This record gives sequence, C-alpha cells and structure tokens, in this order.
Amino acid sequence: MAHNPVNHPLRPLYRALGALTGIYLVLFGILGAITTAGDGLFGDSDERVLGQGTNLFWSIVTVLIGAIVLVATVLGRNSDTVVDKYFGWGLLVVGSYELAAIRTDANFLDFSVSTVVVTYLIGLVLIMAAYYSKVGPSEQTGAPRQARERQAQNA
Repeated sequence: MAHNPVNHPLRPLYRALGALTGIYLVLFGILGAITTAGDGLFGDSDERVLGQGTNLFWSIVTVLIGAIVLVATVLGRNSDTVVDKYFGWGLLVVGSYELAAIRTDANFLDFSVSTVVVTYLIGLVLIMAAYYSKVGPSEQTGAPRQARERQAQNA
C-alpha cells in the first residue's frame, strides 16, 4: 500500500507550488495563443514561446489546464490533490507521446524537445504537489499503519 502523507508540514508550500505551476501554464498558453494566432489551430511554425515549440491548439489546452489547476487550488478541500494528480499524469502521457512523435507527421501539437522536457517537469511537479498537499482529520496524520492502529483502538 502506498503512503500518501496527510497533513504534511510543508503542505502550504506544495499547494503554492501547484498554484505557480497553474500560473505558468496559463501564462504560456496566453503567450502561445498570441504568438501562433495566425497559424491555424494545428499549424506548424518555427515560432517559440518561452523557448518551447507550440501551436494554437496546445496553447488553448495549456490555458484550460492551468485555469483548472488554479481553480482547484483556490477551492482546496483536496480537490487540488485530485486535479493535480490526474493532470500531472496526463501531461506525462502527452509528453511521452510527443517525444515518440517529435520528428514525424504525428507531431500535431508542434512540440520541440524543450517542450517535451518542460511538459515532463510540469507533470512531475503537479504529481508531487498532489501527493503532499492532502488534508485530513488529525487522527489520520502519520503513517498508514499507525493511523489504522489508532482507528482499531478507538473502535
């Protein structure tokens, strides 16, 4: 059984890290949409946004992902942990696909190697933020075995 810490002492730091990641995604998406607006939705161009290759579709997707991450972080109540976890894993899948398709016609998001690296990093940061920002009752704090023993004693 995996241990996902509850009420980690650095929880506010990890939530802030998740929020900063969402802000970066929104900023990248807005700048990408401005830069690639004339290229079409799936256009290929040599334009770079913050050192990364992108097109209008990927820019719109990153704005949406970043906005959802920010809204979930503001709402809290462990919604941020769920959103960060699923979008983090999703970004790792997208990065892996684009790494495999980078020099082919299947590169419909116009990724470059730097975009793949940043997508991996953002995904990993979101997963890390998800695992360490979970909030729960004080009796669930601690290792899973200790929490189960306390619940068994109280029952």
